[in-house]
Amino acid sequence: MNTVTLSVSTRVAASRRARDAFAGRKQGAHISFSSVELLWKVLTPKRWELLKAMAGQGPLTIREASRRVGRDVKAVHGDVHALLDAGILERADDGGIAFPYDAVHVDFVLAAA
Repeated sequence: MNTVTLSVSTRVAASRRARDAFAGRKQGAHISFSSVELLWKVLTPKRWELLKAMAGQGPLTIREASRRVGRDVKAVHGDVHALLDAGILERADDGGIAFPYDAVHVDFVLAAA
């Protein structure tokens, strides 16, 4: 199963993962956010629904993604571009969009303020 980990991470930790990857140590697919608030701002409930519909499906058009989630094309278009900007979705060679993972793992710690 091809899984991506979404996490809250400092720049130092992200740089350490990059150094380890360049040194040949496997890191797995990883997308980091600077805060829990930013993670939840980018990954709204509607965007989670979109990722779920796209997981493991290969490249799709925005129109097809909209059909699968039963939403307006214009609204899905906005969500797709937000997810592209965050590096969660990718542009496919055929002009479509892709979520190249079968599963998502979310990893963060909620600590006392």
